[in-house]
Amino acid sequence: MKRLLVLGAGTAGTMIVNKLRRELAAGDWDITVVDQDDVHPYQPGYLFLPFGTYTAKQITKPRHAQLSKGVNFVIGEVDRIDATSNKVALIDGKTLEYDYLIVASGTTPRPDQTPGMLDEEWRKSIFDFYTFDGAKALAESLKTFDHGRLVVHITDMPIKCPVAPLEFTFLADAWLREHGLRDRVEMVYVTPLPDAFTKPIAANALGSMLTDRKIALESDFMVERIDVEKKALVSYDEREIPFDLLVTVPLNMGADFVARSGLGDDLNYVPVDKHTLQSKKYPNIFAIGDASDIPASKAGSVAHFAVDIFVENFAELIAGKPMTGSFDGHANCFIESGAGKGLLIDFNYDTEPLTGKYPLPVVGPMSLLKETRANHLGKLAFRWIYWNILMPGRSMPVPTLMSMVGKTTNKTTK
Repeated sequence: MKRLLVLGAGTAGTMIVNKLRRELAAGDWDITVVDQDDVHPYQPGYLFLPFGTYTAKQITKPRHAQLSKGVNFVIGEVDRIDATSNKVALIDGKTLEYDYLIVASGTTPRPDQTPGMLDEEWRKSIFDFYTFDGAKALAESLKTFDHGRLVVHITDMPIKCPVAPLEFTFLADAWLREHGLRDRVEMVYVTPLPDAFTKPIAANALGSMLTDRKIALESDFMVERIDVEKKALVSYDEREIPFDLLVTVPLNMGADFVARSGLGDDLNYVPVDKHTLQSKKYPNIFAIGDASDIPASKAGSVAHFAVDIFVENFAELIAGKPMTGSFDGHANCFIESGAGKGLLIDFNYDTEPLTGKYPLPVVGPMSLLKETRANHLGKLAFRWIYWNILMPGRSMPVPTLMSMVGKTTNKTTK
């Protein structure tokens, strides 16, 4: 019997095992997935916790309940991968053997990597919202925040869901206006990027939205440390940005066991072929979702589209055939903009976010790079889609590879 071992029962890992359990004969394949706990979070929901839109029960479910019958679930923490002997050692001493290994361990905020971030102001005036505990603590802080300087900050790229800091900024602006506090709060958006976003057309649109909302943009800011006494971000070029409330996105890094196993880059992401997701060092190892080093957004949509390509490729691989599927870096993301509206962006490795309609030309119903009520409703509807379609491994009525249908092609940037 062949053994497929998946490290991580989050978005990518769950979709993979559920799809492959249907594709691979149960008598021929043993499929095991490992994770350190039995709590599966709907991570896009963290964005809404500080504003009371979602409750904890709406964004967490047991991991085991998301897995298909016939998938073995092991709760344990990975110590290291021995890629030469095809074994994975867990912290508790247990060893798991494999014929094929998929690393789907995601990416994690690491506030310990920035001097001062975890000092005495952590969860007092310095908060994150990329974790459940951080989002809940920030919700409590916002209840008493009624004046001062609110700074939203990105430590470095890449980060999980690169539009989320902008979404938080727009939602915070709307929340402050709703509570009659906006005139008493100065807002600053701090990024290591030269603009509000990574691609020119989207950067211009999103930057204009910051300007319209009177939110200052501080770009090219590489934080060196946080001065806790001054309550200020300090950059390597010695700029200082004071804050009363700092909402930060700490440095994101892959799992430590990737580094211990000698499989990762400087940020513990696994180097893979960006089209097949196959390890550049070991042909029987793949990295899917946020765990890989592919030059695409670390977002659930990327994991979804990449998994679709991977499953087809894996079937060819185990049949002794060349892998013919080629992932194009396809991503699409809803961007909450506040006041019941949102935007949508759709892009890949080669084509930046463009204006237009999605998924159908003219009728949409979603508009690209335009604030609409439909996009906001699409963002809210995605939570149901996540639990009931994506996690069970069912098909979505959208193209896996990015399509130019409905897009304003004269603005394509290669």
